[in-house]
Amino acid sequence: MIGLPGLELDPSTMGLVSENHITNFILFKRNIKSPDQVRSLCESLASFCAGQGLGHPLIAIDQEGGTVKRLPPPFTQFAGARELACSSDPNKEILSFARTTARELKGVGINMDLTPVLDICPANQEFFMESRSYGDNPAIVAEWGGLVIKEMQKEGIVTCAKHFPGLGAAVLDPHLQLPTVAKDLEELSAFDLLPFKEAIACGVGAIMTSHTIYSGVDPEFPATLSKKIITGILRTSLSYNGLIITDDLEMGAIENEISVEQAAVNAFLAGVDMLLICHDHDKIERAYGEMTQALSDGRIPSERIDASFKRVEALCSRFAG
Repeated sequence: MIGLPGLELDPSTMGLVSENHITNFILFKRNIKSPDQVRSLCESLASFCAGQGLGHPLIAIDQEGGTVKRLPPPFTQFAGARELACSSDPNKEILSFARTTARELKGVGINMDLTPVLDICPANQEFFMESRSYGDNPAIVAEWGGLVIKEMQKEGIVTCAKHFPGLGAAVLDPHLQLPTVAKDLEELSAFDLLPFKEAIACGVGAIMTSHTIYSGVDPEFPATLSKKIITGILRTSLSYNGLIITDDLEMGAIENEISVEQAAVNAFLAGVDMLLICHDHDKIERAYGEMTQALSDGRIPSERIDASFKRVEALCSRFAG
């Protein structure tokens, strides 16, 4: 899944579609001017993919509300998760966010929202996810996250639960640095994993990985690159067979430690299905080339590629087109 540089479909993006058959896109503020412009951009992406004999694209955005919202007015503006959860009628406010946002996204051709945040985060302890989290109670986070998943997907928008296995106890921002959370599997299972279990039960379309080291589970690799966490916990222990997507591989937590192209291969081997690279098209080309080489030389088994394609196709058959 790749980012685009501007407001219109550009030659570089067209090349990635025509040459590499990439049909998954993410939009940012740099891609947004007005509802009509966004609709035109999404229609251009869909039309170009169709012209290449490819399926209807997944077009995603981070529209959480609060500090993480890409769509300006006249799109409806909502407070962040914490503020909604602390309102006098959180059920009404969160339901309104989910329904209104889904309908507005669908109206301009966006079919995936990288929300809800299921990180459990205490208040007033300087954890960077505080305003984006529904709270410090696993049951509450699971309830409100489940509501968002069910309502948005009922409206035809893929949801993506994040950031597995839970980023709420991280102090450092993974956009800049690699955080460490000192929890073992027992602590994660009793606390952080509960909202993700609810998300899976709700049929969530995708789950996004966390660029964080969980030292009690895998002290060597962040979750995005950890087979112990992605395959061992999410796939095997939680029996999740839906789409797994990385957070942006250009974030400092990854790129300060390893190249984007090597991270792409390592994340895929850990059990991820879709690689998110949001900005630099040269890095996307290098990651694609390294993935192709890894498939050719046997580092990536062909059956792993097939399994991930089937998950992408299953998701698209539910929501795209």
